[in-house]
Amino acid sequence: MSTPVSASPPDILSPAYEADPPGFFRRMRDEFPLIHHEASGFWFLSRHADVSEALGGAAFSTRHQEWQMEPVIGRSLGAMTGREHATQRALVAPAFRGKELGTRFLPVIEQTARDLIGAFPEGGRVDLVDSFTRWFPINVIASMLGLPKGDHRRFHDWYSSFMAFLSNITQDPEVIAWGERTKREFPEYILPIIAERRTDPGEDLLSRLCTAEIDGERMTDDQIRSFVALLLIAGGETTDKVIASIFKNLLENPVQLAAVRADRSLITNALAETLRFAPPVNIVLRTAEEEVEIPDGGTIPANSTVACVIGAANRDERRFADPDRFDIFREDLDVGRAFGGSSRHLAFGHGRHFCVGSMLAKAEVETGVSLLLDLMPEMRFASGFTPRDVGLYTRAPESLWVEYTPA
Repeated sequence: MSTPVSASPPDILSPAYEADPPGFFRRMRDEFPLIHHEASGFWFLSRHADVSEALGGAAFSTRHQEWQMEPVIGRSLGAMTGREHATQRALVAPAFRGKELGTRFLPVIEQTARDLIGAFPEGGRVDLVDSFTRWFPINVIASMLGLPKGDHRRFHDWYSSFMAFLSNITQDPEVIAWGERTKREFPEYILPIIAERRTDPGEDLLSRLCTAEIDGERMTDDQIRSFVALLLIAGGETTDKVIASIFKNLLENPVQLAAVRADRSLITNALAETLRFAPPVNIVLRTAEEEVEIPDGGTIPANSTVACVIGAANRDERRFADPDRFDIFREDLDVGRAFGGSSRHLAFGHGRHFCVGSMLAKAEVETGVSLLLDLMPEMRFASGFTPRDVGLYTRAPESLWVEYTPA
């Protein structure tokens, strides 16, 4: 079946997208469920069913990471398949869930949040992005790895470089050069520390990765280096942006904000709904390993790069009722499954590459948001400020100025 030809397909790089993302997504789903974007060469998918299949189906792979991520971070868990992927995931997963996450790392998460909040400027006015969300997840990861606090800013620079390289759809030469510099600097820093933890392990995450073993198999130094880089990208970007979006969404819906204040268990609902309503990762790539027919859309040629638009799929009315409404009490999300492989939203991916750090992100958000609410019993957007979401691959408020009455 051929793609509709009654009008030109929408261009996600155009001003029309920034002017009205929900309307743009709706037009993609309804009129152009498959779009071939000439400038990038990507094939864009927007319906929940199609995106879900591309993220987890057998006809699609993560081979695109050979050019998207491997040039700066090496071969990582996200690019692996088969036994290699299963073994690596089994080696790293225990550190990000259950008892190990709770006993070893929850205190680190809480202390990191308290340190950042303690440095807020006086006067009851703060940009939550610049003063908290931008730093919180990277500082948590660096602390979990057992790295000196003095190196946290270096880690933030490397994380920023990784994200810029990953999102460099226009192939900006300055971004490429920044990525090349990070490709040299990061291994020079982390590999000697890995060697130290091999011989003298502690209780930190890096030691855990160095000593983890399954059937006599351990991760190599390069595998650990690549995983730490992947952790910076996946763990930093998602948590940073989702906390900013949670507060934006709640401030725009004061009744729901009041409910979360009164019952902190609803932070989990607010997180799950924000992941659906405004996912921090807006586009995820896959490679079509064979020719794939998209219902009512057309055919994706074999060996094509497929852009899965999570932001559009998570607002598909075929999957969610009244999808453009933010509602922490919605009944068609199933919060109990929102952080596992059977999640109805697609913000953490789907299938065998479902995000291994989803429970870490949940713990960070629940802790950070609760402590911020403690500090700000009365909170509102700063006078004259209107939040604005920005970004293509990842998307969230570029700043979030709030005024509050300190506790």
